Amino acid sequence: MSIPARPYAVLCGGLGGSRFVDALARAAGPEQVTAIVNVGDDVEILGLHVSPDLDTVLYTLAGLLDEERGWGVRDETTNALELAGQLGGETWFTLGDRDIGLHLVRSRLLREGVPLSEATRRLTESLGVGVRLLPASDEPVRTFLSTPAGELDFQTWFVARGHADEVTAVRYEGAEEARPAPGVLEAIAGAEVVFLAPSNPFVSIRPILAVPGIAEALAEKRVVAISPLVRGRALRGPLAGMMASLGYEPAVRGLAALYDGVATDLVVDPDDAEELPGALVAPIVMVAPEARAEVGRAVLEAIR
Repeated sequence: MSIPARPYAVLCGGLGGSRFVDALARAAGPEQVTAIVNVGDDVEILGLHVSPDLDTVLYTLAGLLDEERGWGVRDETTNALELAGQLGGETWFTLGDRDIGLHLVRSRLLREGVPLSEATRRLTESLGVGVRLLPASDEPVRTFLSTPAGELDFQTWFVARGHADEVTAVRYEGAEEARPAPGVLEAIAGAEVVFLAPSNPFVSIRPILAVPGIAEALAEKRVVAISPLVRGRALRGPLAGMMASLGYEPAVRGLAALYDGVATDLVVDPDDAEELPGALVAPIVMVAPEARAEVGRAVLEAIR
């Protein structure tokens, strides 16, 4: 199957987002893909600026990701973090030694006044990644979740507390004052199709859409959402439980309702085809790197 050379933009975050960006880049060519990445998960750890979603996408595309864990660098050590713990530093958020190297460089650039988008460009270029990576905004946007234990920032809820607390509401602090990072609106305007990756809509996609101007830019585009659920279950993470607690059916019908008014199409796995008549259908399980080019080609064929 021949894939036409057309530009695509992907709104994404997390492991599912990184895998879809990889799949699309393998199918269409990395130079055709711009990934617009969630920054609502960003956090400061031991004085370092950590951008988990940007890093996961970057490591995946660079072939560095620990695919078994789904985060961080493969074959990693944690000597620096272990010593930091002995010295009284925080260790609840795992940073590997090579991972810290990236955070050191990024944090230095940010302290020097380099915007996050430019710092990301330099890191991407240094690792030889051809996909263009853009943070949704250069300005802070942080995701907070309302739970029975009180309002928690995303990393406290997800990592420190193991995402065990039921979520009753989500807000994106700083989003109203933020602006799209340079290149974001242009990438959307120039894209043949804008994809919403199979990422958690509440904590990966909506923080991007909350930045003024981004949702409005999508209104004129074909927007294709890739389902992060297969047979009512997320391949990874707490999405199904979040959908239920936030009032959506944890199934592709619930995703269709959640993305109503945003996505023009929804791509679902063949196992869910009967659940949502009218949806586009393609295999979307892409855990194994060797399966991703085939998944990317199948999705592009499905949206023709």
